[in-house]
Amino acid sequence: MIMRHKQKLVRLKKIISDYRSCLIAFSGGVDSTFLLKAATLVLPREKILAVTACSATYPKDELAFSKNIARGLGVRYKIIRTRELKDRKFISNPVNRCYFCKKELFARLKKMALRSKLDVVLDASNLSDESDLRPGNIAKREYKIRSPLQEAGFTKEEIRKSSRELGLVTWDKPSLACLASRIPYGTKISSRLLGRINQAESYLKKIGFKQVRLRHYNGLCRIEVSQGDIPRLISRHRQVVDKLKKMGYNYVTVDLEGYRTGSMNEVIKR
Repeated sequence: MIMRHKQKLVRLKKIISDYRSCLIAFSGGVDSTFLLKAATLVLPREKILAVTACSATYPKDELAFSKNIARGLGVRYKIIRTRELKDRKFISNPVNRCYFCKKELFARLKKMALRSKLDVVLDASNLSDESDLRPGNIAKREYKIRSPLQEAGFTKEEIRKSSRELGLVTWDKPSLACLASRIPYGTKISSRLLGRINQAESYLKKIGFKQVRLRHYNGLCRIEVSQGDIPRLISRHRQVVDKLKKMGYNYVTVDLEGYRTGSMNEVIKR
């Protein structure tokens, strides 16, 4: 029998209600906002702590948004500064880069949960994430982080549908990802490079492109937007090229396949 998303919401609430309290890794994206909302439906708000990890890998314009969402849901909220850029293994950018980032994050969250006497740390991974390379799952298992959306069987599409029904403004929000995911494996990560990528993507969003990834290849960048937006991006190529060249790119390209999750992993999969 195929379980529908409304049945999955019932199952999700049961999973969360089995804990008396929780700390939620909260980015302000579609998935973590839905998870946080679900927690408020079954737990007292004072028993929920939403924590946003902030560093150069996190898009700057997301911080205020995540804070407003958490406060709007009436839960306790904290911002922590993670230090993955001090980890030589992370900045060397190996294929399992995500493991070192998540290890730093989950270690911090686990300590916070213990200090705050919260029963469990939850993250917002869902079934759709399993189709991509996810080395961070190893760190998740090491620190015994639970993923209720996966356990309840939610896909990304179902999370968006349920979010809309619950009246969450994030239901159609573009997918978020660590800014380091724009950099090819083996290319050293730095706060300066992450800042340039963040600035370029912010510019593209400002001129009207909702779903954007700027993939960095030293002096060249590859822009991904939704397929329906590709003609509009090409029509504005002169403006975009001029702007991105001023940011340091010698060559500006458009990916004709359009935006897709984990495109930097396609080389590995092949």
